[in-house]
Amino acid sequence: MDEPLVARMRGFGETIFAEMTRLAVETDSINLGQGFPDTDGPPSLLAGAARRIEQGVNQYPPGPGRPELRAAVAADRAARYGLEYDPDSEVYVTVGATAGITAAVLGLVEPGDEVVVFEPVYDSYPAAIAMAGGVRRAVTLRPGPPDEGGRFVFDPDELRAAVGPRTRAIIVNSPHNPTGTVLTAEEFGVIADVCQEHDVIAITDEVYEHLTFDGVAHVPLATLPGMRERTLAVSSAGKTFSVTGWKTGWVMGPAALVRAVQTVNQFLTFTANGALQLAVADALRDEMDWVRAQRAALQRKRDRLSEGLRAAGFTVLRPQGTYFVMADIRPLGLTEGVELARTLPRTARVAAVPAQVFYDHPDEGRHLVRFAFCKRDEVLDEAVARLGALSPA
Repeated sequence: MDEPLVARMRGFGETIFAEMTRLAVETDSINLGQGFPDTDGPPSLLAGAARRIEQGVNQYPPGPGRPELRAAVAADRAARYGLEYDPDSEVYVTVGATAGITAAVLGLVEPGDEVVVFEPVYDSYPAAIAMAGGVRRAVTLRPGPPDEGGRFVFDPDELRAAVGPRTRAIIVNSPHNPTGTVLTAEEFGVIADVCQEHDVIAITDEVYEHLTFDGVAHVPLATLPGMRERTLAVSSAGKTFSVTGWKTGWVMGPAALVRAVQTVNQFLTFTANGALQLAVADALRDEMDWVRAQRAALQRKRDRLSEGLRAAGFTVLRPQGTYFVMADIRPLGLTEGVELARTLPRTARVAAVPAQVFYDHPDEGRHLVRFAFCKRDEVLDEAVARLGALSPA
């Protein structure tokens, strides 16, 4: 039989996360590749889900999501950002943010439409664009001087050049995975101007919205003038409450854009776990002190791993948010991040992710690898000790 997979998806095989996790298991390595914590979220959240399951909340919830969660999401968005959403028509619950983003692309992008992304780009975006038959246009985020933290930024002229008459949407991820950059109001202003000038829809991936460091604030694109009516914002409980396996997310935006997501998603996952939705609704109201403490703990973990990576010979590019730190391998006398990532589990028993796989222009990220710091301190310390053998000193 000829290749049964449709042509537009043949470039998407096993994800790099699955490959690195498999290598980590095979070699009994510390897995700093995939971004999931090794501790659980707030006890009340876990107990709330268990209680709802025991109480019989085990059948299909409403397709748009439990009204309790939609109301809690709308209230949280209004309280923190001043963004008012109707929970009945402008908030929709999905099986994690990935499903929300994919359904948004499938519902809004026609074959041949162009979608702008910022590279390095989270790997589900290109796959969603391909499934829709869209055309991807990448704008590169590049690191600044390492002695200034190495914050990744985009060139506004490159963004403007990437947008044209066929551009339908732009996907914006901030705080950004994998670079850790948190876009500023000024940077969002450039994006907003481009969207309005070219009548482009913005899909914003904000799953790390609570996980920003050093006093840096997350600014939703929808808060900028003229952007609420053309922005579909996506977030989730997974990163906020350290329950990445719960896959409980939501999309927020104008009713017409939300309907587009719902129209597609009802034939994909249909609905999400109702017991988990109720527990998350409670946590959005009652556990934000836990989230603030978690953010402070993650900042310390970022600094802990960064210090160890520097001692091991890497140049560390300081993230402003997320679970991840990007490291330049060239001070180690190495240039190929993919090669290093595939050998590290066997040579040092540590797994990382090569940044190159997140780029349309591979040379931009060939020398970078991504490490996750959302692990217990003793795990980070052991990983650093193992990586110390790489140091040329």
